[in-house]
Amino acid sequence: MPGHEVYYKDYLQLQKILNAQEPESDLLGVEAHDEMLFIITHQAYELWFKQVLYELNSILKIFSGDRLNDNEPALQTAVHRLKRINTILALLVDQINVMETMSSLDFLDFRDLLRPASGFQSVQWKELEAKLGLAFEQRHGKHYYTSQLRPEDVAAVKDVERQSNLLDLLNNWLERMPFFDNAAWNTPNGYLPAEHPFWQEYRGVFNSNLLEIEAGNSELFDNILFGIGENPKRRLSAKACRSALFIMLYRGFPVLHLPYQLIVALLETDELMSSWRTRHMNMVFRMIGSRVGTGNSSGRGYLKAALDKHYIFAEIAELNGLLMARKDLPLLPADLQRNLGFGYFERS
Repeated sequence: MPGHEVYYKDYLQLQKILNAQEPESDLLGVEAHDEMLFIITHQAYELWFKQVLYELNSILKIFSGDRLNDNEPALQTAVHRLKRINTILALLVDQINVMETMSSLDFLDFRDLLRPASGFQSVQWKELEAKLGLAFEQRHGKHYYTSQLRPEDVAAVKDVERQSNLLDLLNNWLERMPFFDNAAWNTPNGYLPAEHPFWQEYRGVFNSNLLEIEAGNSELFDNILFGIGENPKRRLSAKACRSALFIMLYRGFPVLHLPYQLIVALLETDELMSSWRTRHMNMVFRMIGSRVGTGNSSGRGYLKAALDKHYIFAEIAELNGLLMARKDLPLLPADLQRNLGFGYFERS
């Protein structure tokens, strides 16, 4: 029981929150009705960013442990919280509908009063991208993206970039998957991954199903799954990609249910963040056309370039191009089937 009576307004700190709006137009005596909407919408964004970071930090802690089994409660918790993040991101996309009730002329009533402030200065959004795994080298406009920040905020973002991120922790987790251990396959030590009986069979069937115009996918297969050929920008190792593809292929086994849900949730995170960037870009074009942003970026042009480059889990999405029909999947050894949860029906 609490040691004191809790009152709704005090508990939510409404005195602070509801008095945290100070329109520049009011301070300068300018008529700009929609500035209040602009402020509250962006404050709501930042509050939701805080919740997303809160959930993401707990997920990072779970994946930072020495062991994370595929069927233990901690993984279920991580998947649940990642799905919550996605629900919030979907809400943030829809929140643009509220902003779009403001016309271009409504915005021009106060737009010049905001300079050089810009949503581009959102430290929490940059921290969210970094914690998910967007590396500095992958960013569009590498140096510009912190040039509008105060020194203490630049330091905060750089500090987050030095910490463990979800993409790297995912790679470590996937690399520990024991699906191709020699004991299950009765293979001797020293096998190269490309020589493993599972991948030899899988590669043969995959290549036989390629259309003539897809011939290059055979090289892509070898590059992604076996590291054959140059790919200096890759973040997921070939071993991690093999595990992720295996999970996607055999997700019907109980032990793989949660790992598969995790993979799907990560792809959804990327999709939702891309959807937000797309809606934001289109809204900016609708509101100011080809003019520069209040933070002196190129406006829509900058947002479009960032949209194309800032996919974080693209390497997982790329694995969908290496899938094959269920009827063609290689049969797994009986011991491995039992370890994964139940017997897999043989094809007739």
